[in-house]
Amino acid sequence: MVSKRNEAPITVACIQMEPIFGETARNVATSVSMIEQAAAKGANLLVLPELCNTGYVFSSRDEAFTLAENIPDGHSSRAWIACAARLKIYLVAGITERDGESLYNSAVIIGPEGYIGRYRKVHLWGDEALFFEPGNLGFPVFKTRIGTIGCQICYDCWFPESFRMAALQGAEIVCVPTNWVPIPGQDASREAMANILVMAASHSNSIFIAAANRVGIEREQPFIGQSIITSYTGWPVAGPASEANAEIVVATVNLADAKRHRNWNDFNQVLKDRRPEVYNFSTLNNASIG
Repeated sequence: MVSKRNEAPITVACIQMEPIFGETARNVATSVSMIEQAAAKGANLLVLPELCNTGYVFSSRDEAFTLAENIPDGHSSRAWIACAARLKIYLVAGITERDGESLYNSAVIIGPEGYIGRYRKVHLWGDEALFFEPGNLGFPVFKTRIGTIGCQICYDCWFPESFRMAALQGAEIVCVPTNWVPIPGQDASREAMANILVMAASHSNSIFIAAANRVGIEREQPFIGQSIITSYTGWPVAGPASEANAEIVVATVNLADAKRHRNWNDFNQVLKDRRPEVYNFSTLNNASIG
């Protein structure tokens, strides 16, 4: 008789920090210090916020280009690669990427043995469209020794297709570097809309999600914190963090549970119950959308 595999749990950390605009070396040093603190708590998969090496609110494309770096040869990537090797951790970090004459709002995925891959934000928010090209790599997943990792960035969370694409490719956890901002109509007594969306995506795809937001006010733009880690059930296992303080949110999870417990009952499994033959978007009149 063959016993069921019992995958070892991992400890996930979301690092909620406040980047200082334009001070890349200082921001990377701050991130490394907080990474070290999280690793001391046992974390072996860590997520940093969106564009955490440069800051977010650019005034011009030229300013963004000046601060951007190549992946994986730029200063920020090299510092994180060295940190991951030293601490034997996996890291997903938001970074301003330069590729030739193109700019991307990206995330770099790093492991103990070095650079693994990158993700480029598909859905650009607001003025990002003035500075960045839309992501052109789709929704890749990365198979690692600790599990299969997907990635989204901030506004990607508003599109159910983003998480579904990751889940269908076998992702067990999706890491989300983010810069969530206040949403119009938000009820101050309720959890942030971003948290609700992340919880729903975890539940409807049976995946873990780790979303690391930033805090502070940058060039008059406030950010709302509330970093969160959700279980494949949809319920938080750590966070939400505070709205204003730098802090580290940590949870120990078993990524294998995302697949092992995907059957909700004798009949229903959220990915197998899909009926793509009736999701015929070609019949929609695009003029009616919007």
